[in-house]
Amino acid sequence: MADRTVLVWIVAIVCFVVLMFVTPTIPQDQDYHDFADQREFFGIPNFLNVISNVPFFIVGVIGLILCFHRNFFKLSLQGELCGWTCFYIGVAAVAFGSSYYHLKPNDARLVWDRLPMTIAFTSIIAIFIIERIDERKGTYAIIPLLLVGVVSIFYWRFYDDLRPYALVQFVPCIAIPAMAILLPPMYTHSSYWLWAAGFYLLAKVEEAADDPIYKWTHQIVSGHTIKHLFAAMVPVFLTLMLAKRDIISERKSLLQIWKISWTKYKGNGVETENHIITYTSVPIEEESRE
Repeated sequence: MADRTVLVWIVAIVCFVVLMFVTPTIPQDQDYHDFADQREFFGIPNFLNVISNVPFFIVGVIGLILCFHRNFFKLSLQGELCGWTCFYIGVAAVAFGSSYYHLKPNDARLVWDRLPMTIAFTSIIAIFIIERIDERKGTYAIIPLLLVGVVSIFYWRFYDDLRPYALVQFVPCIAIPAMAILLPPMYTHSSYWLWAAGFYLLAKVEEAADDPIYKWTHQIVSGHTIKHLFAAMVPVFLTLMLAKRDIISERKSLLQIWKISWTKYKGNGVETENHIITYTSVPIEEESRE
C-alpha cells in the first residue's frame, strides 16, 4: 500500500512536469479586472461585487463554530476536523480577500482573493481522501495539498503563469464529483456534494457571462455579483450535509444506489408494468458456449 501511494505521487509529479514543458504559459489577462458593474454606493467602489462576499463570511463562521460546538457535525475521524476547519477558515477568508480585491481590482490584490479559495479547494480534496480512501493518508495530505495551492498562487504572481493555479482549480472540479459518485461514502446525504458542485459550475458560468448578464438585467446586477452568491451556496450545501448526515453501516457509492425506473401504461391510463432497477440488481447473463 505504501509503495502504491509513493507511485501515485511520482506519477502525479511526472505528469505535472511534462505538462509544464509541453504547454505554453498562461499570463493573467488584464481585462479580467474590468468588471461590468463598477458602480459606487455609500462611498464603496464596485459596491455589489464587494458586498456580495458577505455570505462567505457568515457561512464560514457558522461552519467553524459548529465544527467545535459539541461535535454538532458528528465528525468521527480526527483528520476530518482538521480538514473541515481549514475549509471553513478558507470560506470565511474569501469574504475579506475578495472584498479587498474588488475595492481596487489588480494583480497584487487578486492574490488575496485567490488564496483563501485555494485553501478551501485543497481542503476538500483532503476531506474526500480521509472519508473515502484512507483516514491516515488524507490527514497527512492536508498540509502538502495546502502548500501546493499556496505555491500555485505565488508561482502565478512571480512568473505571471496561471498553469499551476488552473490545475489546482480544475482537478477538484473533476475529482470531487467523480469521487462523490464512484467512491462509497461513510455518511448519508452524499448527494449534497453534487448539489454543491452544480452550484459551483453555475457560478463559473455566471463569472464568464459577467457583462451579458449585466445587460440582460438592465444594469441591475452583473454576472460576477451573482457568481459570488452562487459560489457561497457551495459551503451552504456542505454545511447542510454535515448537519443532517449520519454514519452508514453498509457503504455504497451513489452509482450503486441510483435507480432506473419506468412504468408502462395502456391507452386509458391504466398501469400495466412498473420496474425499478438499481445498478447492483442488474442481472448478469453468462454467454453460452457451444
